[in-house]
Amino acid sequence: MRFTDELFAAAEPVWRAQLEHPFVRGLADGSLEEERFKRWVLQDYRYLKEFARVFAWAVAKAPDLASMSWYAEVLHLTLNTEMELHRRYAARFGLTPQDLEAEPMWPTTRAYTDFLVRVAADGDMLDLLAALLPCAWGYVYLAQAMAAGPLPSDQRYRDWITQYASPEFAQASDRLRGELDRLAEGIGEEKRARLVELFLISSRYEWQFWEMCWQSEAWRP
Repeated sequence: MRFTDELFAAAEPVWRAQLEHPFVRGLADGSLEEERFKRWVLQDYRYLKEFARVFAWAVAKAPDLASMSWYAEVLHLTLNTEMELHRRYAARFGLTPQDLEAEPMWPTTRAYTDFLVRVAADGDMLDLLAALLPCAWGYVYLAQAMAAGPLPSDQRYRDWITQYASPEFAQASDRLRGELDRLAEGIGEEKRARLVELFLISSRYEWQFWEMCWQSEAWRP
């Protein structure tokens, strides 16, 4: 069994809980209230800026030129393709790029991104990959499950599903899995347990991110 299969097995209940979350179900069938999706657009835009920093760390920590080049391509995918999707979403809500930049991070967004950047800065490449995979792989997992059924009529939600279920994002996810599998060969039990822990923490933050956008988890007071 691949090491990433082991990670998935450990986090599978959390990933399945994401599929059952009312935000994700509403996204899949088109019933999600516009205001809740708007919250996701604003918060995920702020998240992606920090997520891109994780790939910048990956470029710096990569062991060879080929790996550096590939992580730089994923950084480009995040900063341009994915964030452009968010800017298009924002325009449909009458939001400008300045509105996106001015949006404050909510508690879960702040906690999750601080965790990711700290792991990327302080850990090795295995730590970095284990922490970021639940986002990069998880969105593909969710979108492919949604794409297997009828697509929603709302174009905004249809665009979300087709974007993250696309070959481009699936191939990037598979490459990240392959890198983690390769680097994890021969590691000891203590390191394996550490990577499972990081993967689980990020998976739980992924669920909490949907919950934050569903409940409107703004700072109070």
